Amino acid sequence: MRILLLEDDKHLGPWVTGGLREEGHVVDHFTDGKDALLAAMGQEYDVLILDRMVPGLDGLAVLKSLRASKSQTPALFLTALGEVDSRVEGFDAGGDDYLTKPFAFAELSARVNALGRRREGPTSAGSEPTELRFADLSLNLLSRQCERAGQPIELLAKEFKLLEYFMRRPGRLVTRTMLLEQVWDMSFDPTTSVVETHISRLRAKIDKPFETELLRTRRGEGYVFGK
Repeated sequence: MRILLLEDDKHLGPWVTGGLREEGHVVDHFTDGKDALLAAMGQEYDVLILDRMVPGLDGLAVLKSLRASKSQTPALFLTALGEVDSRVEGFDAGGDDYLTKPFAFAELSARVNALGRRREGPTSAGSEPTELRFADLSLNLLSRQCERAGQPIELLAKEFKLLEYFMRRPGRLVTRTMLLEQVWDMSFDPTTSVVETHISRLRAKIDKPFETELLRTRRGEGYVFGK
C-alpha cells in the first residue's frame, strides 16, 4: 500500500515510517500539514495516518480539506488527544479510525491493513458484494457512491459507514451502543449525541426528499432500517 504519514515528532515519525516500510508499504512521511495536503491532493494514497497536533495546518484541518474535495481515502488519526470529544471531532471531520498515543506498532499495523482492505474491496468471486441495495437505495462500496431512485446522494465518510452498517442489517434492531462501538469505535457514553446527530443528517439525505422512509426509530430501543 501507499501510505501518507503526517507526524512531526522527530522520533515517532521515523519509527512508524520504518516499521511500515519493513512490512512492504510505500510511505511518504511529512512533518508539515501543508506539504501533506498538497501531496494528498496530487497523489493517490491507500491510507492516511494523521497526527492531530502538528503546528500550523494539523491533521484535522488536512482531512477536512480533503473531504471537502471529495477525497474518500481512509484516514486514521494518530494522536495524544484521547478524550471522547476529541475522538468525536476526528470522526466528524471524516476520520475512519482513531488510535491514541502511546500505542503498540502491531495495533497500528493491524488498523492500517484493515483500512487498506476496506479501500481495495473484494478481490475474488464469492467474496463480499461490491454494492448494497435495498428498495430504490444503492450503496457502491468501491466507488463510495450512493443513489436513491436514480438520484446521487453525497455522503460524508462517517455517514457512508453508518449507512453501510444499516444496509448490511435490514430489518434488524440496531442499538445506539452497537453504533458507537462498531461505527465510531467508542465505548458507551450517555453524554455524547454523535449518533443522534449523524442519524438526523443521514435521514435528511436518504429519506426526507423521498416518499418512503427507510430508517426508523424505535423509541427507547434503537433504529431499524428497511422495515
